[in-house]
Amino acid sequence: MWTIAAPRQAGLQDEIVKQTSTVFSGRVITVSKEQVLLPNGNVADYEIVHHPGGAAVVALDEEARVCLLHQYRPAAGGWVWELPAGRLEPGEPAALTARRELVEEAGREAADWQDLGFMWSSPGVFDERIHLFLARQLRVVPAHHEPHEVLEAHWVALPEALERAMNGAILDSKTIVGLMRAASRLGMTLKAP
Repeated sequence: MWTIAAPRQAGLQDEIVKQTSTVFSGRVITVSKEQVLLPNGNVADYEIVHHPGGAAVVALDEEARVCLLHQYRPAAGGWVWELPAGRLEPGEPAALTARRELVEEAGREAADWQDLGFMWSSPGVFDERIHLFLARQLRVVPAHHEPHEVLEAHWVALPEALERAMNGAILDSKTIVGLMRAASRLGMTLKAP
């Protein structure tokens, strides 16, 4: 029997799911196999990774420097440049996650917050949404890195960070999108490398 599934995220059309089964359920993700009736009338099988979502912060200091973390990521096979970011806790608003992660990873609190929207990390397989924020008027506070985090916080001039995003030195998608949206919000003109 066909059932109408509630949209996974706001703004998506309802889909009709014929069958769903959980393949894996872990600490952070769940993987399901779903048979879906598509809007074009075809039926397709999907393997979908369900993730609670995350928040990332473009933290900009008074010298127009942005915080970039040089973080060890086993899934990427080494060190990655990225924004302070973290996973949403159950029931936690994305803005609160962003504030928490900015303190934990960068050792900063911000008085001025602007919402930069969200992005899908990889919508062909994941339902993860990453919420992006611009944080300014920073003050130094003690950082609280978690035991599984291996990272160094660096403060880089925003134009240099944008250049790194444009020329491929930064490969993390949330960081690239966050930097671009922050630059746009600040009225900066982006130039191709």
